Amino acid sequence: MMKILLNRKIAYLLVLLIFLSAGCRKKRIPIRTPEGQLGITQQELNGYASWYGDPFHGRRTSNGEVYDMHRLTAAHKTLPFNTVVKVNNLDNGKSVQVRINDRGPFIEGRIIDLSYQAALRINMVRPGTARVHLDILRMERNLSLYAIQIGSFKQKKLAGRLKEKLLKEYSPVDIRPREFVQGKFYQVLVGNYKTRQEAARVLRRLRAEGYSGFMTRRD
Repeated sequence: MMKILLNRKIAYLLVLLIFLSAGCRKKRIPIRTPEGQLGITQQELNGYASWYGDPFHGRRTSNGEVYDMHRLTAAHKTLPFNTVVKVNNLDNGKSVQVRINDRGPFIEGRIIDLSYQAALRINMVRPGTARVHLDILRMERNLSLYAIQIGSFKQKKLAGRLKEKLLKEYSPVDIRPREFVQGKFYQVLVGNYKTRQEAARVLRRLRAEGYSGFMTRRD
């Protein structure tokens, strides 16, 4: 009799452990990486969201995936690829969770570019933009370097002039071509910085000298 009761108790404990472990798997636990511990600036989490759709549907994103405007994804200038964020629309209280798989938007003041489906979820397709706050739910590690984008030109020679001017004080300075709906643009990038703090210091210096720019990634 004692043996039967003992076996029943062991079986009960095993079932309880399986139930608890299943519950733990469902819970999203933020990944603590060295980069996550450094903190994200408020400028990267608060601002305007925009969205992009059909002209980019089927094209490659910055991380090499094929862009699907019907999935819940987004572009961000600095957050590591595969980071999961909750986008809160401050204009109507709606929110949506998206995964970062692209870079952008390359417009000052805008902090995230949502897929069409994500924009649809928070009712911002028709207005085109919305004031948002981002909550980071899960951050992946990213070892790619930071850079400062200073300008973006349709004419390569204009980008070249700015590059030559910046090379007097900064190094390296590169020109990166990118395809947009409006055509090809030539972005002028300053520096290869291992930390966001170092990039932020250079960005403050550039702004003090009268340049307008923002932090981005080299990936």
